[in-house]
Amino acid sequence: MSGLLALLDDVAAIAKVAASSVDDVVGQAVKASTKATGALIDDAAVTPKYVQGFSAERELPIVWKIARGSLFNKLVLLLPVALLLAAFAPMLIYPLLMIGGAYLSFEGAEKVWHVISPAHHDIDEQVEKKTHGEIGLEEQKVQGAIKTDFILSAEIMTITLSALPPDLSFWMEAGALAVAGVLITLVVYGAVAVIVKADDLGLLMASSGRLGITRWLGRMIVRGMPLLLKLLMIVGTAAMIWVGGSIIVHGLHELGWHWPYESIHHVAVGTAAGLAEQWQGAVEWIVTAALDGVIGLVLGAVIVALYNAIAPIFRPRGAH
Repeated sequence: MSGLLALLDDVAAIAKVAASSVDDVVGQAVKASTKATGALIDDAAVTPKYVQGFSAERELPIVWKIARGSLFNKLVLLLPVALLLAAFAPMLIYPLLMIGGAYLSFEGAEKVWHVISPAHHDIDEQVEKKTHGEIGLEEQKVQGAIKTDFILSAEIMTITLSALPPDLSFWMEAGALAVAGVLITLVVYGAVAVIVKADDLGLLMASSGRLGITRWLGRMIVRGMPLLLKLLMIVGTAAMIWVGGSIIVHGLHELGWHWPYESIHHVAVGTAAGLAEQWQGAVEWIVTAALDGVIGLVLGAVIVALYNAIAPIFRPRGAH
């Protein structure tokens, strides 16, 4: 009996240690995930555009397909690479982050270009719809979303990895990254699902609500959703450009070229210096984000120009 009690005591102690380890993993994952807030905003704001133009019954299946692809990106493709980088080539983390930052800047600048010159982009969308049909276009949109998610997920996982304490064990690091990847995916695509179905909820409230205020609120939701989606597109584009520029500036700083980072910091501190103390932190952040965004936009515009100059060379003859 005493031996059994001792065994049960050992099992309880092991369970307590395991529970503590799980708690530590979740805590580290949540803490590190907050460092990737900019990329999260970007991901949540950009994704709704991929369901625009499809029937209401296809919206949630499309979001689910993209979410599954996002989990595959994070847990199957990126998690092992992140752990290998942390273990054997930590010096490559910032260069890879900067490549992703340059891609985000390119994506953001390209969206700005589409706003400035929408005609060519609209023609391309019409051609795609006629060529592939709605089902083919859906698959194409999903694959495009998953490819964009791969870049954003790589940024998120790398930022999360860089925010973890360096003294974590391999398994704690792996667990924290996996938990962060799942939590981030649930938050982002849960928010996207709510956003894309809000207009359906509004229609239901407007047509079936028992109270006048319920029907009024439903009508307001329906009228407001196009504006919200447009606002999300603006926020998503701005976040892409800001996050891309910020990653480039911080990457250069970590690699030894301090001038861009220090210049932006000096301007931000100088701008906030004459203000009341409670406003200084917010103003410093706004100025820093704006200047990071300018760098991201300039870099993205250069890459867009290069892409537009080079892409026709590799385009098949007869393609428009």
